[in-house]
Amino acid sequence: MGQVFEDKFSELQADMVSICLEYVENRADEVYIYCSFEGNFMSCNFFYNINGKIVKKHKLNDVIDKNQSFRYDTSSERQRRVLDIIDEDIEKMGKLCEEYSRDMPTEIKLIYNVANNSLKADYRYDMVYSNAPDKVGSDIFLEGFEEVKSNM
Repeated sequence: MGQVFEDKFSELQADMVSICLEYVENRADEVYIYCSFEGNFMSCNFFYNINGKIVKKHKLNDVIDKNQSFRYDTSSERQRRVLDIIDEDIEKMGKLCEEYSRDMPTEIKLIYNVANNSLKADYRYDMVYSNAPDKVGSDIFLEGFEEVKSNM
């Protein structure tokens, strides 16, 4: 029974990676996805490593060769669609965890390496920001973004 849960949970993570790869038209070295689910609060976001540069989803065109005619579609509508799908996957994860009497992670950090086709997942189960009066999920995402960027 554990394997069925793990498979379904992994499928939802793979769906998140897939939609983020679609957004970047498979032109990234790594995909970083942040998901938070604390109490009644849910948040998500994503960013990329492209050509050795860490870049937020709306800044993709800042890291491509200006001589190329290719441009990413970073419209707000397109970003929102990706975030909506990730949110749906988080909700499905919550229901899956409930169905199988498992704890739902309060935080999920996914790093997908495109060249190696490998996924690294880090989970937390304690409260990350809801106990902090001056933080929300997007603050934690930005901290993670800056940490990855500074380690490049």
